[in-house]
Amino acid sequence: MSFASRQDALDIQNEKPWEERDRPETLYAMLRNTVDVFPDRPAISYQLLSGATDKAQTMTWQQFHDQVCRAANLFRDLKIGEDDVVALVLPNSLETAVATIGGAIAGIVNPINPLLEPEQIGAILRETKAKVVVTLKAFPKTDIAQKTAEAVRHASSVHTVLEIDLNRYLTPPKSWIVPLVRPKNTGNHHADVKCFSKELAKQPVTLQFKDSGKDRVAAYFHTGGTTGMPKVAQHRYSGMVYNGWLGHRLLFTEDDSVMCPLPLFHVFACHVILMAMIKSGAHVVFPTPAGYRGDGVFDNFWKLLERWKTTFVITVPTAVSALMQRPVDADISMVKNAFSGSAPMPLELFKRFEGATGMTVIEGYGLTEATCLVSCNPPAGEKKVGSVGVPFPYTDVRIINVGPDGDPVECAADEVGEICISNPGVYAGNTYTESEKNRDLYHYGTHLRTGDLGRIDPDGYLWITGRAKDLIIRGGHNIDPADIEEALLAHHDVAMAGAIGQPDAHAGEIPCAYVELIEGGTVTGEELREHCKVHVHERAAIPKHIEVLDELPKTAVGKVFKPDLRKRAITRIYNAALEEAGLNARVVSVADTKKRGLVAEVEKSGDVDEEAVSHVLGQFVRPWEWVTEAQTEE
Repeated sequence: MSFASRQDALDIQNEKPWEERDRPETLYAMLRNTVDVFPDRPAISYQLLSGATDKAQTMTWQQFHDQVCRAANLFRDLKIGEDDVVALVLPNSLETAVATIGGAIAGIVNPINPLLEPEQIGAILRETKAKVVVTLKAFPKTDIAQKTAEAVRHASSVHTVLEIDLNRYLTPPKSWIVPLVRPKNTGNHHADVKCFSKELAKQPVTLQFKDSGKDRVAAYFHTGGTTGMPKVAQHRYSGMVYNGWLGHRLLFTEDDSVMCPLPLFHVFACHVILMAMIKSGAHVVFPTPAGYRGDGVFDNFWKLLERWKTTFVITVPTAVSALMQRPVDADISMVKNAFSGSAPMPLELFKRFEGATGMTVIEGYGLTEATCLVSCNPPAGEKKVGSVGVPFPYTDVRIINVGPDGDPVECAADEVGEICISNPGVYAGNTYTESEKNRDLYHYGTHLRTGDLGRIDPDGYLWITGRAKDLIIRGGHNIDPADIEEALLAHHDVAMAGAIGQPDAHAGEIPCAYVELIEGGTVTGEELREHCKVHVHERAAIPKHIEVLDELPKTAVGKVFKPDLRKRAITRIYNAALEEAGLNARVVSVADTKKRGLVAEVEKSGDVDEEAVSHVLGQFVRPWEWVTEAQTEE
């Protein structure tokens, strides 16, 4: 079932070519196969509230199949063909999973992050020409319905909005109160509004149209959430089935119970987990609409694992950091593994989590453009903390630099270059819906250029050392620094601006910015933060720290030189953490190394508790090392 090394992955790959494997061609075929084998096993469970005894609902594989067929039939009745788009603006629920799979069987499903602003949601609806939108009926403590209504008002292609009412998951008296306090939708739009559950109930539980039986685009996932026009990635059945096959072959069986408090609008939960559940017949639990963000989820998490007899936890470093602030107050002895993605996990956090829980942490790497999975640390083998493991079977990862003649040149072991990927999830030549955005996106016409910088060590482990793309990744969420810089440059006192990600023990990195003022400019960093609260349209992108410099570091052609800004930020954050801990150590420089990227060099000052320094700095992803006095003098 599992693998312990890169050679094991290659041995699986060498059994036969991917094209010759006995695998389903479509998503419906994959679901049908599992239903035939495990009709009465639990498929998906969900609870609206986070308590370990709160009301929960479970669908078997047969029940899930029947509801998915109803959804697919409904979408076809609403004139959704194979090339038409059903957009989902939803938090997690049983209906979200049903609509996701039903939409991909009937046409092209397009999950949209409901935390985005209305103008961003509207831009995606227009980009994809969505015809049907599935969203929430207005519900207390969420504005998803209102934001979606406003977005639909500016998307003329949408002709129907289907609403899901979460009130059915509540029990009296709470269920009686909701209709009395339910918010009113704002904004008039042109689309018909219907009840999703009522329309579903009218449909048969068997597919009323012929499954295509062939590969095709079945999902759109937008990347990032910045204020400009989003990039929309295209995902085919073949990539979705590949992710499901990997999960079944290497990670899950029908006996697993998987806790997944991640959103289904993200590829990690949708393609890595839901597809693997469908292929393997395992059971997945989604706690609360907002997952880890839900009220009480962190406080009740260990008890939820005990309730659902969890064997596998799906997580991200930000969630692990929050969980380590809560004592393990339940029997979690059944949990074998924790699969972590979205960002590298700091070494100290990795050790604390494994020590406190007894779980084995499996770190992986994937990206939306590749339909997700690329590599992971072998579940049964050596885990090199800080790496993202070895490439999966049928995934070819190459580290490439561009030579003087403009041609790609493959790097030797441990040589840093751009990470480029070819696997069944890469839709070469057609990664994005807009053809212009696919230009220069591939080497050899096959290998997707990820924009991540990395190296492959002699054992075949992949290490990410930086990014060619100038993105800030806050807890797995992509932020375009250009949006922050444009907002700052709109201030009359600002001449130049550079936005970067500063290290953060919780989120991996968070936005910060450095500015150079015009002659006579007097604005302060704090005043510019207030300016950004108005002019940066995404809350997550508002800089945590803005510093005014006499002059920004620049390249020979006058561009802001961001590596120097990153060194400055690392020094500031690490030294602040050391000072707060009362430790006699400080960062004296930040070295730019080939293998490890930016490395903080730390000097002792008198007696110092080296273990305590390791604990403090181990909370951050960026590496550090001790520097001797002789090195400092040099």
